[in-house]
Amino acid sequence: MKILGIIGGLGSESTVDYYQRIIALYRERTGDGSYPEFIINSVDLKKGLDFMDANDLTGMADYLLQGVGKLARAGADFGLISANTPHIVFEEVASKSPIPLISIVEATCAAAKTRKLKQLGLFGTRYTMQANFYPKVFAREGIELLVPDPHDQDYLHQKYFSELVPGKFLPETRAGLLAIVDRIKATSDIDGVILAGTELPLILRARDHNGIPFLDTTKIHVEAAVAQMLL
Repeated sequence: MKILGIIGGLGSESTVDYYQRIIALYRERTGDGSYPEFIINSVDLKKGLDFMDANDLTGMADYLLQGVGKLARAGADFGLISANTPHIVFEEVASKSPIPLISIVEATCAAAKTRKLKQLGLFGTRYTMQANFYPKVFAREGIELLVPDPHDQDYLHQKYFSELVPGKFLPETRAGLLAIVDRIKATSDIDGVILAGTELPLILRARDHNGIPFLDTTKIHVEAAVAQMLL
């Protein structure tokens, strides 16, 4: 079995979700009663957010590379970053990483292509929604990404860091997020929504809303990681 290394802590709620999902899927795939061995390096979310707020992408990449280096030295054969926003510097990190890394964006794009989805809403932090690292990958496959309007982006970003990252999953916030899905659907012909924030599947647990499927990036990332563990 290949040893997986995870950059976690971005934030803690989604890292726990990764941990539980990896174990469950590995046990489902193997069926022999065994448990997977993998390594988690839980980094400081505040440092990452400080780099993002200062638009210091070089600092962000260097910080993540330090974390990946620790995973490699601990024995990881390959790795992943258990959050969407840090993938804004994924190409730089992956090109310098001592171990191969699985991109959550590439894995999600492959899943969308398999499902023949052509126009998708993109939900996440403001950093993710306003950057080009998602659209750039999806454009290669002819898939268009649409983001909420500026007011709804502000709502998403504020709720993400004031509630979801600290582990508060409120019914009224769930209703607010689903209303944004309805507003995008009303103005464009989306055929799915990417939950491009690994806390979002923790509050939007249904597979779809009013017939609009959700692409759970945590689930997709975990499936790619477990497949690699078992190669």
